[in-house]
Amino acid sequence: MCYSAQIRADYTKLVREFGAAISLDEFAQLYAHDAGKQRPKTPKAMDDGFAGARTAQGQDIVAKIQQWHAEEMQALDEEIRLQSARRKQAEESLAHRPTQKARNDIRIAGNRVDRAQARLADLHRTGLLPRDSRIFPGVYAPVIVSEHGQRVIKPMRYQCRLPDKPARNDALYSGTYNARRDSLEAYWKNAFGHHHGVVVVQSFYEHVPRHALEQRSLAPGENPRNVVLEFRPQPPRDLLIACLWSEWEGPEGRLLSFAAITDDPPRDVAAAGHDRCIVPIRRENLDAWLNPDPQDLAALYRILDDREPVELDYAEAA
Repeated sequence: MCYSAQIRADYTKLVREFGAAISLDEFAQLYAHDAGKQRPKTPKAMDDGFAGARTAQGQDIVAKIQQWHAEEMQALDEEIRLQSARRKQAEESLAHRPTQKARNDIRIAGNRVDRAQARLADLHRTGLLPRDSRIFPGVYAPVIVSEHGQRVIKPMRYQCRLPDKPARNDALYSGTYNARRDSLEAYWKNAFGHHHGVVVVQSFYEHVPRHALEQRSLAPGENPRNVVLEFRPQPPRDLLIACLWSEWEGPEGRLLSFAAITDDPPRDVAAAGHDRCIVPIRRENLDAWLNPDPQDLAALYRILDDREPVELDYAEAA
């Protein structure tokens, strides 16, 4: 299962290299403030990609993002104030009478203050770091799809909710951010052959059992322990990851979401101890993938088989 990836969120580059148009309407709808709506989970690189927008609609998106940031900053400032007071009270209590509760309050309040301050620093920071482009399940990413033969970039959540599934399935079946190749004509049959997209990534991350990484069996009494590996193409370049996507509507509103297709791993990933991998397709197959013929699924499987040849280097993620 690919649980995280470092996406390409440079809209100028995506437009220039892939001839895609940005769906400003979809981005505006994502960032819009509605009553009771929670702030969408978006990577900083995706938000900052609109900095310097020249069109009125682009500048409106920037204003919406800034409004979300201002609200979050206010909430973080309040969290720091409350947790700092909690920590101070616990320190005073501990000075008079040592208790486990006071120690726990100091630890918990300190951790929450640290997290809030780190998040504030991220919101104020102007330069981008590699982690600013990482997505996880539940986080939005720019996805390239096709509309009337035109490549279009839309924001979609990384965990796909199919039109005939209830919202509660997000929690019941949390692994729906990946679509296994052997289930494309089963669980994913309403998307496969109908709604295809790609996400442009620069690297991806996998949880791998440490003993599998070290190519050994578990020692007697040893418990399995995972390590997170980052896989990067060598030489460095963008990969077009095959995805399925869906448009869902319900009482909770409208949702665009996607899942990355996974298949048997290439040699480099298998050698690291993982048994699944996302599928990078060749650029020359992009239009055929984005404009599928539901009557010719065999052609789509051939695209997945004719994947981008890539050497992958890996290391433990920071």
